Amino acid sequence: MHSGKSVGIVSTGKGLPVCRLTNLELEEIVDTSDEWIISRTGIKERRIISNSETNSELSFIASKIALDRANLKPEDLDLIIVATVTPDMLFPSTACLIQAKLEAYNAAAFDLAAGCTGFLYGLSVGEQYIKTGAAKNVLLVGVDTLSTIVDWQDRNTCVLFGDGAGAVVLQEVEENRGLLSCKLFSDGNKGDLLCVPAGGSRFPATRQTVEKKMHYIKMNGPEVFKFAVTVMINSTLTVLEMCGKKPADLDYLVPHQANIRIINAASRKLGLKPEQVLANIDRYGNMSSASIPVVLDEAVEEGKIKRGDLIALVSFGAGLTWGAAVLNW
Repeated sequence: MHSGKSVGIVSTGKGLPVCRLTNLELEEIVDTSDEWIISRTGIKERRIISNSETNSELSFIASKIALDRANLKPEDLDLIIVATVTPDMLFPSTACLIQAKLEAYNAAAFDLAAGCTGFLYGLSVGEQYIKTGAAKNVLLVGVDTLSTIVDWQDRNTCVLFGDGAGAVVLQEVEENRGLLSCKLFSDGNKGDLLCVPAGGSRFPATRQTVEKKMHYIKMNGPEVFKFAVTVMINSTLTVLEMCGKKPADLDYLVPHQANIRIINAASRKLGLKPEQVLANIDRYGNMSSASIPVVLDEAVEEGKIKRGDLIALVSFGAGLTWGAAVLNW
């Protein structure tokens, strides 16, 4: 039985690679064009890690900022959750690497993999730890470096993705604030629509798997597109209904930054104005589990999101997974 505790995001932070890869630069790598990419995705550029940057390093930068803004020391943390599908290595977890970098030795640490929905899955898990009293201060990181697993000769996927990390601190907040509702979904029957076939125990790395490019993202774009629009609308309506709200009550929608056409189609169906939809896909592309926390961090820094704003978060990703949440900021 859960307590009546309310759990909210009390601070944010981000860590982004230095290198920008523009559409014009991509034209020199693969058969594509700036106009083609913008018209179909809304992306103008994305951040790409260099040889000296790693998943855990971006996460560490984002985490430090979030901790400082929450006036917490690393030793105050009880739990570190990292949502990622591109860890530094299979094990140890990225969360343990971050714990070591932060010297947060009082914290348990683990990774979870839910594709681009990872941040929302982590948000739900962190909420449960605080509600049950098992943790007081939770660091949640959404981080992915998808540039490391894209086929740079496949113009249908390589133009979409970017690298980055976003971090938030979760704590108990005053009643009726913070997370008002959250709902997670999955359908493993559609898992082959978006996957990386090799690199696990089913297809360990061999010369053949490398030659067949089985370690790169494989995506059925049209099917994922149709799926995404439907579930983003339906899951947003579900979480709003769960907390007695309607789309008209929303101040902002923070959608996963996968494709501007998906975002626009969903927001129109929900009856939202363009200024109510927070997006940075033009500058970062799809950063997977980092998308939502980075959008939140930028909105907070710019003063867009204010105390008392009603915000819906919604995402979809590999698994297939999807989910949504409503927060009273």
